[in-house]
Amino acid sequence: MRQIHRLGLLGKGISYSFSKNYFDAKFREERVVDFEYGVYDMSDLSALNDLLKSKSLVGLNVTTPYKEAVIPYLDETDATSHTIGAVNTIAIKNGKRFGFNTDVIGFEVSLRHFIQGHNPNNALILGTGGASKAVSFVLKKCGIAHEVVSRTPTGKGIGYHTLPQMKNFTLIINTTPLGVKGNENTCPDLPYHELDRSHFLFDLTYNPAISLFLQKGLDRGTQIKNGLEMLQIQADASWRIWKDIA
Repeated sequence: MRQIHRLGLLGKGISYSFSKNYFDAKFREERVVDFEYGVYDMSDLSALNDLLKSKSLVGLNVTTPYKEAVIPYLDETDATSHTIGAVNTIAIKNGKRFGFNTDVIGFEVSLRHFIQGHNPNNALILGTGGASKAVSFVLKKCGIAHEVVSRTPTGKGIGYHTLPQMKNFTLIINTTPLGVKGNENTCPDLPYHELDRSHFLFDLTYNPAISLFLQKGLDRGTQIKNGLEMLQIQADASWRIWKDIA
């Protein structure tokens, strides 16, 4: 009897996610018969320990809102995840739980494709969750100065009501769930009328393909990009980790 290695996506309100279809297609393409990918939509993490103890489970992708909250459930995190303070990939071997952050890989590659030939002078990161921390890590690596915007700013963050003029930021990255499927009619509270052709808008949301945030940018002539390529790249990086462990 063949052994099945189970993988899956952990998150909340994730029925829209592309992950299961993406991995099912990957398994068919690579003729993989000993892996299965599921969706674990949890309203809280009370059942996570039981899931992680499952002998057939070898890994999880982690999405909103649990990229930071899963860390106490892990035995080790790699250096990048430890620095960022967020995990989006869990791998399990011999009962030991390891955390990684492949969002960093996905965002950096996708961002470089997006701004190729351009050098943003400053960036705004909208949101303060786990994805925001990965984005900040990449921007620091790329030497792009940035500010983090929050509805309830703390520390060095700024609030939407105290935003400087948009001309000061040529790259704006939305890491919030505003605009995602089921919430399509929402977007971050920005002065969109200040945007122009010099701006680049990147939305980590990929469903719908053009969020309201991106549409408002298009209306002002900005360059736009959604998070689909990033999601694909980080998923492939996760897959390499899981194959090595299994």
